[in-house]
Amino acid sequence: MFSQRHRPILLAVAALVMIWVVAIAGYEIAKHAKVTPEKVLAYMGSVDFSQLSAAEREAAIQKLAAMFNALTLEERQSLRLARMAWFQKMTEDEKGRFLEATMPTGIKQMLNAFEALPPDKQQRMVNDAINQMKSAQEKMAAGGQPPDANGGALSPELQEKMMKVGLQSFYSQSSAQTKAELAPLLEQMQQMMESGRMMRGPRQQ
Repeated sequence: MFSQRHRPILLAVAALVMIWVVAIAGYEIAKHAKVTPEKVLAYMGSVDFSQLSAAEREAAIQKLAAMFNALTLEERQSLRLARMAWFQKMTEDEKGRFLEATMPTGIKQMLNAFEALPPDKQQRMVNDAINQMKSAQEKMAAGGQPPDANGGALSPELQEKMMKVGLQSFYSQSSAQTKAELAPLLEQMQQMMESGRMMRGPRQQ
């Protein structure tokens, strides 16, 4: 039997073991709670909009929006096709709410900064963002993931109209469908702004 003088040591060891147990449990919980593209795909595949009530559809949209907001830009881009497939099943009002809920907070700042650039830099910025999206699509294809059919690029007609009207005005006046098509481009341009590349422009060769 241990004497009283060993009691503090036993208590310290027990406390240390408990700390490790709690830490491991916390890690496991966090690992399973982390949102991944696979979990988003599984959720989208488990929901049949046609069988949901209006309230259930709203709850499903908000849950999907929360899951998308927990992903990185690259992860969001990898789910573009799946997101658009789900998006097509929504009503116009639902599309608008989903876009509002998943729009990164820095997009408005990016739009303002973009509008302040001269036209030539705006065009270079759009071209650079589109090239980066195409590169991301190529990496997805190389990794065995199905890439977007058009590589994430916008049609020449849409680009021309966007540059003529102005990105900010064009976005605000667009339908929910067009806004969804623009979302990957805006997200890529926001990332470029945050990294400082938007202000510096393309790197000189």
